Amino acid sequence: MDASVDLIDWLGEDTSLALGGLAIGALFGFFAQRSRFCLRAAVVDVARAQGGSKLSIWLLAFSSALILTQGLILLGAFDTANVRQLSSRGSLSGSLIGGLLFGVGMVLARGCSSRLLVLAANGNLRALLSGLIFAVTAQASMSGILSPWRETLGQLWTIEGGNARDLLAWTGIGNGGGLLFGLLWLAAGAWFAWRRRIGTWGWIGGIGAGLAVGCAWWFTYRMSTLVFAPTAVQSMSFTGPSADVLMLVLSPPGQPLNFDLGMVPGVFLGSFVAALLVGELKLEGFQGGHAMRRYIVGAVLMGFGGMLAGGCAVGAGISGAAVFAVTSWATLAAMWGGATLTDWLIDRHGALTTASIAAPPTAP
Repeated sequence: MDASVDLIDWLGEDTSLALGGLAIGALFGFFAQRSRFCLRAAVVDVARAQGGSKLSIWLLAFSSALILTQGLILLGAFDTANVRQLSSRGSLSGSLIGGLLFGVGMVLARGCSSRLLVLAANGNLRALLSGLIFAVTAQASMSGILSPWRETLGQLWTIEGGNARDLLAWTGIGNGGGLLFGLLWLAAGAWFAWRRRIGTWGWIGGIGAGLAVGCAWWFTYRMSTLVFAPTAVQSMSFTGPSADVLMLVLSPPGQPLNFDLGMVPGVFLGSFVAALLVGELKLEGFQGGHAMRRYIVGAVLMGFGGMLAGGCAVGAGISGAAVFAVTSWATLAAMWGGATLTDWLIDRHGALTTASIAAPPTAP
């Protein structure tokens, strides 16, 4: 402990948080790039009965995050008392409406927010533009022109913090039950992975991405016990952090650093290194204005929906789910439903598509 305190004193609290975020983000980005981890890909895999290869990778990440997070709690290495997703008042209306909008958006944009960041690091200009629009919309939803809409929708149905937001308290199974739940989903993911014969990097990357989420919980909790200034106990997310990084770039130099401001560039760096090592760096642009409009609409829906829901496909769907926040599970379910419906209506049947928005499906 003394060595940790000495290191923090040498680097500074803000820099230590940012460097930790950079390292954990780089691990996540590396593993996500190599495994092709993406919630949108998993949803489409299930919706189209494609066999479960993409689903298996998502399940490996999802279950690994749950197992490590709940294991740390049982070992006394992590405490959820100050976790925002559990301790503060939450919005179920925000989770459901925001999750639905995010699910629609990630199908239109061909990837969730974390996947867009990973692809942008590989030279995908579609993902880069979509990611920038996502960040701008998230900022506008947090404190800009869209914030009144977010606040109004979020107040429709709220719940108290504490046990009211804790799914483990609801069910009475405790952290041991949460760990067992994660192990069951790990077994399901492993079965799909074995059945579909996914490659080594599918296994390693999926599990590694999930472990990065658990490591983020541990690191920020550990830092909160060592530093003097109040420090948020958090894990990985991409809605608010993307907006924060955007504002850091647009603000005068000298802004204080934090975990998020290291994590987002870290994901970009990790994905870039992974693509560089295997020769997958490649500039890719839009195939026409029709496709561009589709991506822009998707990015806007994800930015507003993610901020309304309090998290993205990783922030709510994995980080929040790993601590069993009721609102995060509601968001994940709404994302899944919105994505499934959009894929069925637009990409599979074209019931709502027009010549101005239609584009042939591409791999995530």
